[in-house]
Formats: sequence, structure tokens, C-alpha cells
Amino acid sequence: MSEVVLEARDVTRTYRMGEVDVHALRGVDFSLHESEFLVLVGASGSGKSTLMNILGGLDRPTTGTVHFRDQDLSRANDRQLTEFRRRHVGFVFQFYNLMPSLTARENVALVTEISRDPLSPAEALAMVGLEHRLDHFPSQLSGGEQQRVAVARAIAKRPELLLCDEPTGALDYRSGVVVLEVIERVNQELGTSTAVITHNAPISEMANRVVVLHDGQVEEERTNETRTPASDIRW
Repeated sequence: MSEVVLEARDVTRTYRMGEVDVHALRGVDFSLHESEFLVLVGASGSGKSTLMNILGGLDRPTTGTVHFRDQDLSRANDRQLTEFRRRHVGFVFQFYNLMPSLTARENVALVTEISRDPLSPAEALAMVGLEHRLDHFPSQLSGGEQQRVAVARAIAKRPELLLCDEPTGALDYRSGVVVLEVIERVNQELGTSTAVITHNAPISEMANRVVVLHDGQVEEERTNETRTPASDIRW
């Protein structure tokens, strides 16, 4: 197994809702290895998105530790977490979060302009198969194309980590497969450590390793002997 790049140990996350404590995570252990493709599966409310937010430096655990290589994210201040996200993490969410007044090229440039050694917007968009759509606005793109622009934006900074939260959740089957093929290609060609969060169990067939969350805890962890290409996934 390759080197661990991201690791959570005994992570809990508790939210105070009025007079009630909501336990979103209950002692989760998690690791992501270099160049690995991992799928995190669980029903709605199982804690998947909470865990991703903590792993990506968007939130902090209530207790437990999170390390990116030798950096303790659970002790990092806001400035350090911002720098961690800017330098090392690409995010893809269920909704595309594109700027409607900017073209595909300009949406990707929002990231490349603040990155140290980025791909050019044209290179990133070519990698997701949208080299012919550089100057189109989001309203001129299909949902699947908009999500591919979001992937291009996430990978343009050459992140070490790509965290995808329900990337096919707002798409039809055909568009979803195209987006999964793009994420698969990024993992294989750039060697980006990739975690895809989904409630859609068949997508786990793509992974090197699968982690199943239930009620804020890791219920199961397994390794796939072979990975199924995204084009062969059925759900």
C-alpha cells in the first residue's frame, strides 16, 4: 500500500441544535493513500459530508486528529486551513457553483490565478473534454458539462487531494458516467489522491478501496481486487 497522505483518527463531530447535541461523527478512523481512488458510501445522514468537510479543512473535528502528511489540521488556525485548501485540495460538490456571468475558461481561471503551478484553464478544460466549450457561459452548457467545468476548476491547481461530494447527484445516468470517467482519468493520469462520496453503492466498484459509513461510524472497509471502469458502472 502506498504512503498515507490524509489520516483521521477517532474523529467526532457534535453540533448543538437548541437543547440537543447531534452526533454527526462518532469516533471515525479514516485514511487516504497516495494516488488512491477511494469511495465513501453511506445513506443520507450517515456523516459522509461532515467527514469530507473535516478532511478538506472546511470544518474542524470536535475531538480526534486529522493529519495531512505531517501537518496537524485539527490544530490549524483559520489562515493555515485556508492555505491548506488553496494549495492542496480540489473540491467537487453536487451543485456546480459556477459564476453565471463568467465563461468556462474564466470560471477555471478563478483558481489558476491564485495557484502556484497551475494548469492553464485551456489545459484543464481539455482534460475534461471541453476544449471546444472554453468561451461558453454556464447557461449554454448542459448539467454534465457544467459539472465537468467544476472538475476542471478543481484540478487546475494540480491538487494532491480531490474530494468529490455526490458529484453525480444532480445528473442523469449518462451525464453521471461521463463525469465519473473524468474523475477516474484525473486519478490515473495525474496521480491525484481521490475520494468520492456517494449514496450510490454501484459507484464503489470503481474504487481501489471502499469505506462504508453508518450513523457516523465506519461500518465496513474493503479493498477491491479489480476496479470496474466508470463506463461499465450501472445504477
